[in-house]
Amino acid sequence: MFQPISIFIGLRYSRSKSPTGFVSFITFFSTVGILLGVASLITVVSVMNGFEGQLKKRILGIVPHVIVSDFPDKEAGATQNPYWPSLRKELLSQPHVLQVTPFLESEALIQSTKGLQGVLLQGIMPQFERQNIISSHMVAGSLANLSTQSYSLVLGQSLANKLQVNLGDEVRLVLPNKSVFTPMGRMPVQRVFTVAGIFHIGSQVDDAMVYVDSRYGAKLLRRTGDGIDKLRLYLDDAFNAQQVVTALESKQQSAQLPKQTGNPLHSVSFSTWNESQGAFFSAVKMEKNMMWLMLSLIVAVATFNIVSALVMVVVDKQAEIGILQTLGLARTDVIKIFITQGMVNGLWGVSLGGVIGVILALNLNDIMRVIGVNLFGFGVQVLPIKLEFFDVLTIILSALVMSFLATLYPAYQASTTQPAEVLRHE
Repeated sequence: MFQPISIFIGLRYSRSKSPTGFVSFITFFSTVGILLGVASLITVVSVMNGFEGQLKKRILGIVPHVIVSDFPDKEAGATQNPYWPSLRKELLSQPHVLQVTPFLESEALIQSTKGLQGVLLQGIMPQFERQNIISSHMVAGSLANLSTQSYSLVLGQSLANKLQVNLGDEVRLVLPNKSVFTPMGRMPVQRVFTVAGIFHIGSQVDDAMVYVDSRYGAKLLRRTGDGIDKLRLYLDDAFNAQQVVTALESKQQSAQLPKQTGNPLHSVSFSTWNESQGAFFSAVKMEKNMMWLMLSLIVAVATFNIVSALVMVVVDKQAEIGILQTLGLARTDVIKIFITQGMVNGLWGVSLGGVIGVILALNLNDIMRVIGVNLFGFGVQVLPIKLEFFDVLTIILSALVMSFLATLYPAYQASTTQPAEVLRHE
């Protein structure tokens, strides 16, 4: 098979052994360094992707991606607000919007005979919450019990453990920002509720959220009708929230319809999950980027070993380079010889590292179980793994680019060899 002379010689040099063995030693460890760096980067990034995916599922699966509020109050004499059903229908027709659910919320205190804790009280309509992550993570009872059992609530398992309550037990909800006059003076609004369900998601929501039926939540807040004052949007991807809000605001501004036309988007306001959870996910993203940087430095250090090995090869092959130049080999061909030799080492390291990294990422939990390593220190360890093809491709291409850049200086030094000076003493 025909090969350019520069590639042929470069491949021969990559297979040749140094008389002292030191150059071969440096070359071997540069290849191993790239292999370990690429494999580590693929494995760690896959674990970080898995953790990020779990956080998105556990936190953004329950935190509203977009909240719509400040829509007009219900008309006098009406039993429910006539605006939110038409507004919900309008929002469901927007791109990326999967579900729109009505709710009301207020800060509250929940008290049992064993403890007291502040929580966020949400009044929901269970018929709209069938796809909610809460509904699929119930460990006792059901979210549907809220509509069939009067003055009942659903709370997280962590909160239930703190209050030492179980299914069927009674707790007291107190609204410190709402008060009523009684014979004993002004008292905060409070009511006894029955525990109708317990959920477990594995996030801070388990310790901070309490759900009731919106009808009873409205009564507790001294509102008439269903008491709904907000809508929450769940999207196909939480990170599309700002895009959806921008589109809705643009549509809201372009309509410019007066209130009496019944435009459901008139005068409503929007907020996204970034306002409450944005700082947390920014920290997670920064941590992920720092892991990228630190592990990329491992690959960069390994590629510098290619520079060292090639510089020594250039010194070792001075006579051969001079002879080749005397026979008419161009300087660009000399450069191609040493780029080829360096890239062979880089290709071996990147290829083997990519294969080993993918195998490790896909079987990391099994491997750690076999060798008896438990990073959590208790229970059954299951690391979340999410192997992204784009990440693997980016890592491999980045390592190849760094390997290529590492060959440029030694290759250029080889091309500056002066045949007359080199061959004078041969």
